[in-house]
Amino acid sequence: MAQKTALIIYAHQSPVSFNAAARDVAVQALTKQGYKVLVSDLYAMKFKASATAEDIKGDLKNPEHFIYNDEMMVAWQDGRLSDDIAEEQHKLEQAELVIFQFPLYWFSIPAIMKGWIDRVLTQGFAFTMQKLYDNGVFKNKKAMLSFTTGGIESMFKPDGIHGDINIALWPLQNGVLRFCGFQVLAPQIFWCPAHSPPEVRKAMLEGWRERLNGIFAEKSLSYAPTEYFDLTFQGGFSLRSEMKEKYASESHGITTAQHLGKLLPPDNQTKAK
Repeated sequence: MAQKTALIIYAHQSPVSFNAAARDVAVQALTKQGYKVLVSDLYAMKFKASATAEDIKGDLKNPEHFIYNDEMMVAWQDGRLSDDIAEEQHKLEQAELVIFQFPLYWFSIPAIMKGWIDRVLTQGFAFTMQKLYDNGVFKNKKAMLSFTTGGIESMFKPDGIHGDINIALWPLQNGVLRFCGFQVLAPQIFWCPAHSPPEVRKAMLEGWRERLNGIFAEKSLSYAPTEYFDLTFQGGFSLRSEMKEKYASESHGITTAQHLGKLLPPDNQTKAK
């Protein structure tokens, strides 16, 4: 059996942070299972976050009106992407599992990790207009978010002051990962480790280690299948009429965002069904 590869995209400035400990647990647990583990330590690499013309070697297609996405697709096709992007794409090509490890910043990812997404997941390499969602480029790969929060879990409940964490996770898990075809695993959320006693932090890490032992066998999160939608401009890429009829009598929507004006399905972005 060929050796599996895992890629950890890691974003934290401190080598003694809880995020660093979570990264190390993942490296240890997956290596122990025989996996090759690659780590992109973005701050240590001084990874460039801004998407600019410097990401392209050689002449631009249209220097008078620089459109990043268009230029990057042509550069990818021609093998003219900057070395740092090409290296990250090569790592991603190898990986069957991708873990994004980070502290939650403003209900999202740190800027340096957003830069990795913007610059590495280029059109052509990570997606095309024909290869999205269920038909995506990375449909045979698994991906997940693993992150720490500054607030306690109850703050991210539907009745909490921050609101439902499932809503905050939709843009990243559906709009980035599933958009590119990844099978999205439930996130690993470490609630408020900075204000937790040592024994609680230790238990969090041991729970993560235990989960990693069976991570490749986990079911992915539930999303509306691409076939539910009319994938034409005439049809507006909207839910097919027969699907609307099917869910008309349901008490809950299909997903967190395709809710059809109904109650949101509980834990849609945090637990596999």
